Amino acid sequence: MEDLKRRSEELERELMKSLQREEKMKAELQRLREKVRVAEEAEERLCSQVGDLEAETVNHAQEYRSHLVGLMEQLEAAHKFIESAFL
Repeated sequence: MEDLKRRSEELERELMKSLQREEKMKAELQRLREKVRVAEEAEERLCSQVGDLEAETVNHAQEYRSHLVGLMEQLEAAHKFIESAFL
């Protein structure tokens, strides 16, 4: 009978340890879920910012190209003026 009581107490201790480990694992899982949620939100914000920057870059490239075309037209006009002045 003493052996059964001792075995029962041993099993209870093991059960308590197991339950404590389970609670720790649940808490760790919850912390990891929160980290994943925060990382996903950050990823969404970064994707949005990248999209904004891409659009801004395209606008700057178009403005730069327009400026270059204007300068090329001015240079062409200056060349024509110089050529006509020497003819």
